[in-house]
Amino acid sequence: MIDTHTMLAFFSTAIILALSPGSDNLFVMAQAAQNGRKAGVFVTFGLATGLVGHTVAVALGLAALVNSSAFAFTILKYIGAAYLIYLAWQAFRAGGSTAEKREVPHFSKGDLYRRGIVMNLTNPKVSLFFMAFLPQFVDPAGGSVTMQFFLLGGLFILATILVFGAISMLAGGLGERYRNSPGAQSVVNRVAAALFVGLALKLVLTER
Repeated sequence: MIDTHTMLAFFSTAIILALSPGSDNLFVMAQAAQNGRKAGVFVTFGLATGLVGHTVAVALGLAALVNSSAFAFTILKYIGAAYLIYLAWQAFRAGGSTAEKREVPHFSKGDLYRRGIVMNLTNPKVSLFFMAFLPQFVDPAGGSVTMQFFLLGGLFILATILVFGAISMLAGGLGERYRNSPGAQSVVNRVAAALFVGLALKLVLTER
């Protein structure tokens, strides 16, 4: 199996990568600011579940098959972009609704969890990243390569949950300060909508 030094090096790198501005952590930040800390946490768990899918795909060699197909890559990124545009439209329509005006949350825990899964699985760059990043820490002489991939994927998911969970707490806390102000909430929702559109455009312009 993988030695402790390699695992620590991998985990430290994963923490740094999770902190680096990217589509997923910006998505978590927007959701937490718009819908609260718990929303960010459930989106984070959804994103982590998506990472499980990417880990399995890489470990079993499925990612190489998908990423070798330009058609499959294009379909995935356009599905992801369309979903982000849909979220942008929802945020834009939300306008300046405040906490007092909402007797129930706009989105259930399941809705938020599924948002994270869809966001992650429809980003083909994640599987490409896993294919390039994980093998650097795998030692064929250390036993089952498949099991090493699963172990590394699990460590990466743990790092993601820790960092994105912290982002959820911070962004959600800031959002709550302005949630009872229609004007401030309108700005938060407009910014979230613009961020989702920006992420969609970034995804559409992604090349293999």
